[in-house]
Amino acid sequence: MQSATPGIKGISSMATRQLLAELVSAFEKLSGCTAVIEAVGGVDAAKRVQAGEAFDVVVLASDAIDKLLAAGHLHAGSKVDLVKSGVAACVRAGSPLPDISSEDAVKRAVLAARSISCSTGPSGVALAKLFERWGIAGEIQDRMVQAPPGVPVGTLVARGEVELGFQQLSELLHVQGISVVGPLPPAIQITTIFSAGIHASVPAGSAQFERVSAMLDHMCSPQAREAKQRQGMDPA
Repeated sequence: MQSATPGIKGISSMATRQLLAELVSAFEKLSGCTAVIEAVGGVDAAKRVQAGEAFDVVVLASDAIDKLLAAGHLHAGSKVDLVKSGVAACVRAGSPLPDISSEDAVKRAVLAARSISCSTGPSGVALAKLFERWGIAGEIQDRMVQAPPGVPVGTLVARGEVELGFQQLSELLHVQGISVVGPLPPAIQITTIFSAGIHASVPAGSAQFERVSAMLDHMCSPQAREAKQRQGMDPA
């Protein structure tokens, strides 16, 4: 009796959770190989990999993957860019939609909001820098609500805990109880590239390494384009 083909175990940040679920499902049907990718806050995911927890594949923001590569946690040369993801604004369902059609309009919307929230990930860091550049960081400091790692900003908005939320569109699309106002205007849009790398614990040249490589090839293929766009992202 033959032993079952080992499955693929991965970890990712929350931003790519829905997309990876869709791409993994398609890959499983094509290959017969199972894959489970756990989605957590990106900071927590990187910490778990750094602490030595073993995964076959890691999907995080490109700079986080670069750091894991530099530290030897991922195979050199295994990095592939999967998607580009932009930031959008949201309000609670039924609330008036603020004007965010220009940089000045977004600044006015932020100043007018009773409470504002951004993610703990790369987009949140970039927004904090934007507020500093505008010279309003101090003025809105007491109105900023930090979303806990792994908790979508949209969830806080849906509960009425936050009036105006900013997060990657892919993380807002599936949250009930909010209205997506739209993407940030091009002048201040924040684009994050999400990449994947094969964990250093997977022996190079092994059957498992080939399986993970095949899954990443599928995720980068033209057939994956529609799924990426459906989930609010673009191919990298």
